[in-house]
Amino acid sequence: MAITSIDIDPALLKETKQLLGAASNREAVERALRYTLSKERQILAFERISGREFSDAQLQAGKVDYSQSA
Repeated sequence: MAITSIDIDPALLKETKQLLGAASNREAVERALRYTLSKERQILAFERISGREFSDAQLQAGKVDYSQSA
C-alpha cells in the first residue's frame, strides 16, 4: 500500500473519526473514502437503470412469485 501525505482539516478529521467510531485517523479516512465511492457508485447505477427504456413485451412479461418457493 502506498503512503500518501495530505493536509486534512483536523476538526473535520476528528469529527469523522468520532462519528465513524474509527480507532485511528487512517481508518477514518479509509472508511470515509470507501463510503463516498459506494454512494457515488449507487448514484451512477441508479442513473443507468432509470435511463433504460423497455419494450412493451418486456413491460408485459410474466412475473415470478418468489413467495411461493419451497
